Amino acid sequence: MEHYAEGMPSEFWSRISLLIDGWSLEKKISNNDANILREMAWKRDNRLREAYLSSGGMAERELIDSFLKMALTGTSSGLHIVHIAAEMAPVAKVGGLADVISGLGKALQKKGNLVEIILPKYDCMQHNQINNLKVLDVVVQSYFEGNMFANKIWTGTVEGLPVYFIEPQHPGKFFWRAQYYGEHDDFKRFSYFSRVALELLYQSGKKVGIIHCHDWQTAFVAPLYWDVYANLGFSSARICFTCHNFEYQGTAPAQDLAYCGLDVEHLDRPDRMRDNSHGRINVVKGAIVYSNIVTTVSPTYAQEVHSEGGRGLQDTLKMHSKKFVGILNGINTDTWNPSTDRFLKIQYSANDLYGKSANKAALRKQLKMSSANASQPLREFEGIADQFQNSSNIRLLLKYDDALSHMIFAASDMFIVPSMFEPCGLTQMIAMRYGSVPVVRRTGGLNDSVFDFDDETIPMELRNGFTFLKADEHGFDSALERAFNYYHRKPEVWKQLVQKDMNIDFSWDTSASQYEDIYQRAAARARAAT
Repeated sequence: MEHYAEGMPSEFWSRISLLIDGWSLEKKISNNDANILREMAWKRDNRLREAYLSSGGMAERELIDSFLKMALTGTSSGLHIVHIAAEMAPVAKVGGLADVISGLGKALQKKGNLVEIILPKYDCMQHNQINNLKVLDVVVQSYFEGNMFANKIWTGTVEGLPVYFIEPQHPGKFFWRAQYYGEHDDFKRFSYFSRVALELLYQSGKKVGIIHCHDWQTAFVAPLYWDVYANLGFSSARICFTCHNFEYQGTAPAQDLAYCGLDVEHLDRPDRMRDNSHGRINVVKGAIVYSNIVTTVSPTYAQEVHSEGGRGLQDTLKMHSKKFVGILNGINTDTWNPSTDRFLKIQYSANDLYGKSANKAALRKQLKMSSANASQPLREFEGIADQFQNSSNIRLLLKYDDALSHMIFAASDMFIVPSMFEPCGLTQMIAMRYGSVPVVRRTGGLNDSVFDFDDETIPMELRNGFTFLKADEHGFDSALERAFNYYHRKPEVWKQLVQKDMNIDFSWDTSASQYEDIYQRAAARARAAT
């Protein structure tokens, strides 16, 4: 083990992995040599580091030869995980999915796994957030609509993770639309992308352990993998599918499945991909049926989708319940950290809460709110009615402002999320990190992360907020009044609650451990089957 040591950031090793993959795709090294070198990079072998750092001015062939001389055999204790997704923060972000890809990916990488991401190369993505972006000297041909189409493959690192960007050379210009979603041909765009992503993995000869696809946009991966690529000998991986919101299922006329080479007659069946609507297929249903692991974003939401929350898929989920699990998302604790947050007037911590009152005063001034009663608790509402627009103590802001959101979390004493529906929810976790006590309705991930301070059936160390169940005015008012009571009449108890909330670990580490466990079990079953 003397060859293995720390000393270079993840960004460096991701760059090495992408270099090796480029050589493999360009047929400059064999797939077997590429797998050996990937494992060395995965283990952070110092000999690769030294060879790369001393390669200045060296011809590429010389560098390749120096790498190949060091190739070692052996197995790694980690997993090779590839996420195929439509979003990733901060390069291509629409919603929470983007944060999951980068947050979970980094946490899994930190645990010693080789993690790679495959994304579309959108024209509108944040190119300045990609390090070492370059196009490979190779074109990947992929089937679609009865023809073969070329695809440029770009590589780069995002948040220290190696990322592949697929640029289709299709006349439909699928990802040159100036937006991520909302196109009339989204079904075609993402079925195309899913097929090319698998083709890229197949042609690279990688020994992938887990292919993790997300939401309907890449749900095509599961049936494509087992019905097309497994028949070509690419069958070592196991498929994990995560549905972040069952409201969106990717339905289309059944014949549209044929675009990406799937067999419509084979899949248009009630036990496979047929939707409840006549003549349509459902790609989320197909992913549930064809994946080895199916997850969603919180344990409570996993229970809710077994009934009406499943939006027509509850019977399919019940049939496949043994492989279905809810895992609560985490948050990026580097981005959301009041002790280092550059957007705050004054940074603070659980041990020094002065910054909360200072940030409250700064926010009141910034929003031109009344400062007559600075001790009045600030409560951030989601979905508040516009009739309060003219109050001197209330502001309705119909926009998203990243810097302002950080200030609001820091300034607020309570954070109210009376959601009717919330698969996971990240805002309540961020609020607690900033010492804003959550008042929430017990649904989805809110029920898995906020536990009522007055509920004596819950251990005191877990009680961290105020909750209500019935979606009516009485339930909401009761929870809010109980919170006010502690804030006004028991300030020391309130302070202890704030400090406890700030010390709760909502990082991705716990979630990543749970994912790693189910990945390992699926991979073990795959090895046993060979």
